[in-house]
Amino acid sequence: MTESEIDRIIEMAWEDRTPFEAIKIQFGCTEADVIKLMRKELKESSFKRWRKRVNSGVSSKHLHKRSEAIQRFKSTSQKIISNNKISKR
Repeated sequence: MTESEIDRIIEMAWEDRTPFEAIKIQFGCTEADVIKLMRKELKESSFKRWRKRVNSGVSSKHLHKRSEAIQRFKSTSQKIISNNKISKR
């Protein structure tokens, strides 16, 4: 995995509204793979804070826990992504 892919996975993992399923579709990483990556790349305290947030009611990282009212979310600052490659404008 390239450094930019690792950075993007970490960014997506921190985002509350990006489910693990979206990471799996784009990068082929399961939830367990993301957890291992986060444990490896983050400081211990940051990893613990992230895990606590993911397992709390605040995060919608798991589609089966997500409210029906939440639809697809795309940040206005997110770059256009197609076929797992960042497109140039």
